Amino acid sequence: MGDMTNSDFYSKNQRNEANHAGEFGCTLQELRSLMELRGTEAVVKIKETYGETEGLCRHLKTSPTEGLAGTAADLEKRKLIFGKNFIPPKKPKTFLQLVWEALQDVTLIILEIAAIISLGLSFYQPPGEGNEGCGTATGGAEDEGEAEAGWIEGAAILLSVICVVLVTAFNDWSKEKQFRGLQSRIEQEQKFTVVRGGQVIQIPVAEIVVGDIAQVKYGDLLPADGIFIQGNDLKIDESSLTGESDQVRKSVDKDPMLLSGTHVMEGSGRMLVTAVGVNSQTGIIFTLLGAGGEEEEKKDKKAKQQDGAAAMEMQPLKSAEGGEGDDKDKKKSNMHKKEKSVLQGKLTKLAVQIGKAGLVMSAITVIILVLYFAIDTFVINKKQWLPECTPVYVQYFVKFFIIGVTVLVVAVPEGLPLAVTISLAYSVKKMMKDNNLVRHLDACETMGNATAICSDKTGTLTTNRMTVVQAYVGDVHYKEIPDPDSVPAKTLELLVNAIAINSAYTTKILPPEKEGGLPRQVGNKTECGLLGFVLDLKQDYEPVRNLIPEEKLYKVYTFNSVRKSMSTVIKMPDGSFRMYSKGASEIVLKKCSRILNAAGEPRIFRPRDRDEMVKKVIEPMACDGLRTICVAFRDFSSSPEPDWDNENDILSDLTCICVVGIEDPVRPEVPEAIRKCQRAGITVRMVTGDNINTARAIAIKCGIIHPGEDFLCLEGKEFNRRIRNEKGEIEQERIDKIWPKLRVLARSSPTDKHTLVKGIIDSTQVEQRQVVAVTGDGTNDGPALKKADVGFAMGIAGTDVAKEASDIILTDDNFSSIVKAVMWGRNVYDSISKFLQFQLTVNIVAVIVAFTGACITQDSPLKAVQMLWVNLIMDTFASLALATEPPTEALLLRKPYGRNKPLISRTMMKNILGHAVYQLTLIFTLLFVGEKMFKIDSGRNAPLHSPPSEHYTIIFNTFVMMQLFNEINARKIHGERNVFDGIFRNPIFCTIVLGTFAIQIVIVQFGGKPFSCSPLQLDQWMWCVFIGLGELVWGQVIATIPTSRLKFLKEAGRLTEKEEAPEEELNEDVEEIDHAERELRRGQILWFRGLNRIQTQIEVVNTFKSGTSFQGALRRQSSVTSQTQDVTNISSPSHVSLSNALSSPTSTSAAAAGQG
Repeated sequence: MGDMTNSDFYSKNQRNEANHAGEFGCTLQELRSLMELRGTEAVVKIKETYGETEGLCRHLKTSPTEGLAGTAADLEKRKLIFGKNFIPPKKPKTFLQLVWEALQDVTLIILEIAAIISLGLSFYQPPGEGNEGCGTATGGAEDEGEAEAGWIEGAAILLSVICVVLVTAFNDWSKEKQFRGLQSRIEQEQKFTVVRGGQVIQIPVAEIVVGDIAQVKYGDLLPADGIFIQGNDLKIDESSLTGESDQVRKSVDKDPMLLSGTHVMEGSGRMLVTAVGVNSQTGIIFTLLGAGGEEEEKKDKKAKQQDGAAAMEMQPLKSAEGGEGDDKDKKKSNMHKKEKSVLQGKLTKLAVQIGKAGLVMSAITVIILVLYFAIDTFVINKKQWLPECTPVYVQYFVKFFIIGVTVLVVAVPEGLPLAVTISLAYSVKKMMKDNNLVRHLDACETMGNATAICSDKTGTLTTNRMTVVQAYVGDVHYKEIPDPDSVPAKTLELLVNAIAINSAYTTKILPPEKEGGLPRQVGNKTECGLLGFVLDLKQDYEPVRNLIPEEKLYKVYTFNSVRKSMSTVIKMPDGSFRMYSKGASEIVLKKCSRILNAAGEPRIFRPRDRDEMVKKVIEPMACDGLRTICVAFRDFSSSPEPDWDNENDILSDLTCICVVGIEDPVRPEVPEAIRKCQRAGITVRMVTGDNINTARAIAIKCGIIHPGEDFLCLEGKEFNRRIRNEKGEIEQERIDKIWPKLRVLARSSPTDKHTLVKGIIDSTQVEQRQVVAVTGDGTNDGPALKKADVGFAMGIAGTDVAKEASDIILTDDNFSSIVKAVMWGRNVYDSISKFLQFQLTVNIVAVIVAFTGACITQDSPLKAVQMLWVNLIMDTFASLALATEPPTEALLLRKPYGRNKPLISRTMMKNILGHAVYQLTLIFTLLFVGEKMFKIDSGRNAPLHSPPSEHYTIIFNTFVMMQLFNEINARKIHGERNVFDGIFRNPIFCTIVLGTFAIQIVIVQFGGKPFSCSPLQLDQWMWCVFIGLGELVWGQVIATIPTSRLKFLKEAGRLTEKEEAPEEELNEDVEEIDHAERELRRGQILWFRGLNRIQTQIEVVNTFKSGTSFQGALRRQSSVTSQTQDVTNISSPSHVSLSNALSSPTSTSAAAAGQG
């Protein structure tokens, strides 16, 4: 359906509507134009056309209370006429497109050209026998067969290029497939609550149809457009569509329009769905994007808005790839979310350095070879340049050029990107099993560097299964649930009503799924605890709710982080009003002036009574780790009707019914997980909304603090007082005094959490910049999750907004899964270091051998094809083998590396240089005296096209054997002795080492001319393997030398302070970092493409509107919005900029100018 252009879509629907003229009282067109109106215009239009929202419901054949009947035929018809709630994703790249992309690699292109020239020349036979006089050009007896074989080298190079390309393309392809799988998994998990046939049910977002009555509540991301028909206190964050960061208050009579893709920040209610899929506001924007992209696609290949990060917006959690695209937007606009991940930064730098070195080496090699040849031929032997000799000379130059390119190919570690990609993709796949759903690839590796975790309490450290265990009712403090008979009847009735009515009607307690299991808690867990209390008192809340259904509630003050309480007003039969309230006990008790006594009658409750109650009841409960909730009520007379908007007056003069202590037990596995974190050098801090005593008690149970230690536990108020100066501004040095010792932050607001995270990240007090992970589940945690280096959202309890802002979703809401994430993150880092250690040894040796060999013997001992084979083992296969090492618990025994630690430590440098020395010594020994040792012909100074010599084959074979055994050494990077430790836990590694060995035998024995190999005898093979085995012995020798003695060793791949500058200053540095990336673009960028697959979505927008003013406005806008969004907006900036630019290009540029 989505593939049709809009005009087809309408014409088809017009026909449908004609057929179904009698069916629905409004057409798709009418609804679409209605949804484009805002505020009062919309209210007027609804009144005029349909006569109130009830009229619209009748037109759409639905009931505001019962919803749709939900019969299959009716739903199908609605889908046919009004469309499905689904935006078709952009088609994935085909395998061929990926192959074409892999071919764009610069070094590969150079090789292809060289190979083609070489092929062309080998087929060109110079006329006559005139080339006798071309000097050294044709020394050596060359029979016809040999001349015929000249084409083989070119063909072999082409073949190996094809191999590399296919491997790369296949990797990209499988990665994309994985991400799509992940995507659809996330989509299927996303459900929404609708009313059908009077029943409240949850259905997948894609099943929503026009006419459905959907229930919206705090934290939802709206899946379709609709009209608000009933509810209370609904506030929406529409910044993803309008760019305005203020929350918009919705009401039936002022502004009832609810738009897809916006977030509910407060309140709850019902909406009538009026537009879905491509006809919703978000859908229309994506259709524009998509349509614009399609038309321009042919002209502009760059518009790679891949795997429709867009298309998935209806199912709001974008997959890893989708998210990357957005992040890239943000980075472009203001480096706004995070700097490039630590590892990526270090790798970019390293790759650029290696690439430059390789380029220089290869250039020198070519120059030396050409000069040597020219001087030897034309100066020493005084040959003339004869026209008939030209092809022969050119053939020599091509050979030199190929040797030069080969040096470059070997020098540049194209396997590095592959290793990173494989390692990350492998980890992400395995992390799924450990209940970590990774949405942004780099989060996985950043987690390995984490130095601090700021965790929520409820649901993460605790089980989030609330039960009331103590109560204070009628002047008695019961240590367990009281007997219903001992509670005064009046109090009991009030208590049941207060709890049943003053809680979300979606919260229920259902019978257990299995016999003998615990009852299932659905909805808000604290409210479930209270409802459970009602059931424990042998009462029932259902009859009360049936008597007063949700529509009859007069006014609801929903819970939010400022109020910390919830109140509901009902109209009594005599016309007066009664308000029930519940909330954090110290907050609600302050507003109580009476309390029900033992007889169920109210008595005066003075401040001093309150202080006594806090001491005698609330603090003891809190010290047992209980959360205390106070339930209260107040009656109002019917005339004059109170001013409901004046909250301070309404929420005062209450009568306390009871105070309950709710227990939320610590998860059994948490204390152990926290101990692991602390041992791994990660500080765990608890940030919670609970009161300080409860928080401290739980923190002690978890092991976050130990009695008698010098740590801070602060309340939000006190925290704010300490970090702000006289003017009320936050000062970094004040935060620096607090955070190192702070372990528990209680009664904290979301802004406190954000301030703390930002304060720790920006702190310069410690020599390492802190890397902070944050867990959160509520909408209000969005800003902190965004700000943190890694945001964890709760998969079960988390709201859509929190998931949208996060990097990793914990599918089981369990803290111990975070420890697994740390383990995987460190493992990624180590895998890449292992690979680097192996790779750089090979690089150094191969480059030096090719270079000196070429300079001394005019011919590289390792031929182009052999180099490509070595490149293939050491790059592709080694990256597979070393990047898939499973993590071990030992990873948690060391401190985090931090941001400034170089990628290649001094121990690794010692290993790299040590092994390089061993390999070079042996290869040069073989090169210069090998023919005497083995009593064979020397392979040096062989003429062009001469048959392959045993001498050079032995060198090649020994070289490969040494790499194979060194690969085993590379498994350990911290100087451990036992390199075989755990080798059988990694079957991929064993397979690859054995597989490579087998292929090597085939190449040497049967490779012949293409691989420049001649078959070896058994004793020669034994020697090759023996020298290879020497690597393992030599590894032990190196491990014995203490690193501290080797002062001259430099580390490499370190991020300097300059690149660590805080975000404000990063703007000047952006150029510099991008410059490094641009250098890489020229060379080995295949993998950067792999990691940041999606080009900025903005480019797509630009292609669809090529007007420059529009683009300018857009670019400026994206930077403006991203600045204002830091705290408020939790959605993808690409939409923001788009919709803003669509709505008002002029105001946008004005705004930008204002900012500038």
